[in-house]
Amino acid sequence: MGMTMTQKILAAHAGLPSVRAGQLIMADLDLVLGNDITAPVAIGEFDKFGCEKVFDRDKVALVPDHFTPNKDIKAAEQCKCMRSFAHSQEITNYFEIGQMGVEHALLPEKGLVGAGDLVIGADSHTCTYGALGAFSTGVGSTDMACGMATGKAWFKVPSAIRFHLTGKPGRHVGGKDVILHIIGMIGVDGALYQSMEFEGPGVASLSMDDRFTIANMAIEAGAKNGIFPVDSQTLAYLKEHCPKEPKVYEADSDAEYDRTIEIDLGSIRPTVAFPHLPENTKVIDDVGEVKIDQVVIGSCTNGRISDLRVAADILKGHSVAPWVRCIVIPATQKIWKQAMDEGLFTIFIDAGAIVSTPTCGPCLGGHMGILGAGERAVSTTNRNFVGRMGHVESEVYLASPAVAAASAITGYIADPEKIGK
Repeated sequence: MGMTMTQKILAAHAGLPSVRAGQLIMADLDLVLGNDITAPVAIGEFDKFGCEKVFDRDKVALVPDHFTPNKDIKAAEQCKCMRSFAHSQEITNYFEIGQMGVEHALLPEKGLVGAGDLVIGADSHTCTYGALGAFSTGVGSTDMACGMATGKAWFKVPSAIRFHLTGKPGRHVGGKDVILHIIGMIGVDGALYQSMEFEGPGVASLSMDDRFTIANMAIEAGAKNGIFPVDSQTLAYLKEHCPKEPKVYEADSDAEYDRTIEIDLGSIRPTVAFPHLPENTKVIDDVGEVKIDQVVIGSCTNGRISDLRVAADILKGHSVAPWVRCIVIPATQKIWKQAMDEGLFTIFIDAGAIVSTPTCGPCLGGHMGILGAGERAVSTTNRNFVGRMGHVESEVYLASPAVAAASAITGYIADPEKIGK
C-alpha cells in the first residue's frame, strides 16, 4: 500500500522506507518553535534535563507574540525568561519587538519553513505550514523541550482524509470560508488525529494566503495536520522567501485514505461560525440580525497583506458603525509596513478603525481587545470557545476579512456583497 504526503515526510525523517497509519516513530526535526506563553514552560523542562545547549541554534525559533508588547508584569516576566534563554543559547531565530510578528505568519515570511520539512511548535496552530507542503503540528511544552534538546520527536503516524477540491471560489469567498465550510461539514472532531490532505484541480484557484488560512485551522477539526501539494504557486513563494531547496513529496496513487470528501469551491458562500464552536457554521444568507460590538481583523489566520487589502477595499469610503470598535492587526512588521506604504492605514483610520502593532493579543483574550460580559465580536481569528476573547458571557463569531469589514460598517453581521461603493 502506498503512502500519503504526510506519511512520506514522516518516513523520510524517521529514516524508514515506509510507514503506516498507527505506527510509532522517532523522527528528526527541521524546526522547533515556541512563543512567550509556551516557551517558558519548555525552558524550565529543558533546564531539568541538564542540557547545556540546544541541539541546533539555527533550528529553534522563539517568537514573543501573544502578550507583546508586554501587557503586565507577568507577561513581562514570561518574555524575559524567553529572551534570556535565547541570548544564552545564541538562538539565531529569536525575534524581538521591532522584528517580531504573529509566529505562524512570521516563520514562512522569514523563510524558516520549506517544502518537505518536519516542524513542531508549542502552539496548536503550528499546522499552518502544511500550506508549504511541510508536515507541521502543535505539541506540548515538554515535547518542545525534548525537541530543543535532542532534535527529535516521536509521532504516531496519522491516517488521512482526502479533500478533493474542484471549482473556483466566488467573489468575497476566501480560505476562511472554505475551512469554516469544511469544519461545519465534519465537526470539530471530524478529523481527530488525522491528516487533512488537500488535492484536486481546485487547489490551483487558492492563493498561498488562502492555503495558510485553511491549514492553520486544520486543528479546529481535530486534525494532526493539514497539508497541500507543492505546485507552481508554492514553488514561487518558496523561491521568494526560503533559501532551502524544496523537498517535494507526492502522495502515491494507491495511498490509503479513511475517506474522500468532495468540495466544490464554487458552491461555497461567505460563512460565519457562531458561538461557541468553529463547527457551528451558517452561510451569510442564513445569519439573520446579529448586532455586534467589536470587529478584529488580524491573527495568524487572517492577518496577511491580502486579508488587509480585502478589508480596506470594503471599508474604503465608509465609516465604522458608531457603536463598534474595529481593530486591525497586521500579522508581521513587514506586512504592517507594506499596508502603510499602500495607503491601507489611511483607509482604516478614515473609516474609524485603529491599527495595532503585530500581536496575538485579542485572539486569546490576552489584550488589545478583550470583551466584556454580553459583548459580541466578529473576528477573523480561529477559535470562538466560551470566554476565548474575554468574559465567559461574551460571544465570538468567526468570519473572513470581507465579512468582518462589512460587519464593522453596518454594526451587524453583514454580507460584503451588500456594501455599496
